[in-house]
Amino acid sequence: MLLKFTKMHGAGNDFVVLDGIRQHISLSTEQLRLLADRHFGVGCDQILLVEKAHDSSADFRYRIFNADGGEVEQCGNGARCFVRFVHDQKLTSKPEIVVETHNGLIRPRLEDDGRVVVNMGAPVFTAERIPFSGGTVEVIQPLEVDGETLMISVLSMGNPHAVQIVDDVATAAVEKLGPLIEHHPSFPKRVNVGFMQVMDRQHVRLRVYERGTGETLSCGTGACAAVVAGIRRGLLDSPVTVATHGGTLNIAWGGEDTPVLMTGPAISVFTGEINL
Repeated sequence: MLLKFTKMHGAGNDFVVLDGIRQHISLSTEQLRLLADRHFGVGCDQILLVEKAHDSSADFRYRIFNADGGEVEQCGNGARCFVRFVHDQKLTSKPEIVVETHNGLIRPRLEDDGRVVVNMGAPVFTAERIPFSGGTVEVIQPLEVDGETLMISVLSMGNPHAVQIVDDVATAAVEKLGPLIEHHPSFPKRVNVGFMQVMDRQHVRLRVYERGTGETLSCGTGACAAVVAGIRRGLLDSPVTVATHGGTLNIAWGGEDTPVLMTGPAISVFTGEINL
């Protein structure tokens, strides 16, 4: 099968984007893993699939697959690349589109300066919807990991997140704690793990260990989750600039029951074909 693709990134979080509207795409887990493999395939953190919407109120359907081939609910950096892709491919001319995801509708908007603003919806703090089986979700939640008690914040941005405040992201135990928290039994669908250093009330540094992928250069939903957690803890004021290894994102949140707005870049790197 000859497959056309576009390689893109949002602040270093990189994607293989597939047009499932003008070509038929049905990939096995092994084929998805091959596409994501940086040695034998194209290489990416996630694979994004553009499809026709099932919901009559949406313009497109957006599906996301991690590097391990598993399908997930949401990806913020990918959402920005999604809207850039459908514009570049002349699939739409609308500045703002409605996109159907596994976890509801999002509304990304392409700005005149090339950046993309995404309405990510309101964060979720209900244990059943995150999901989190470790009891009632508190603003600061104790979690027993490898013989020590970590103080984390748990929430969903369409996908589950656990955020920990650290003194210095450069020396944070991301490679050790990331997989331990990701696979912790309190998270039945696993979890994305954020390590956030607060620089001042409107600036943070962030590293994210993404479930099914490992540490990435940037994570859009991770940035949203970190800022929401920091605001709820009384450490941050909206809007907040989030510095990641791959670039910066701007996150704004007005408080409970209001949507999180994420602004950042979406870059096309190259197009190509691969024979699977």
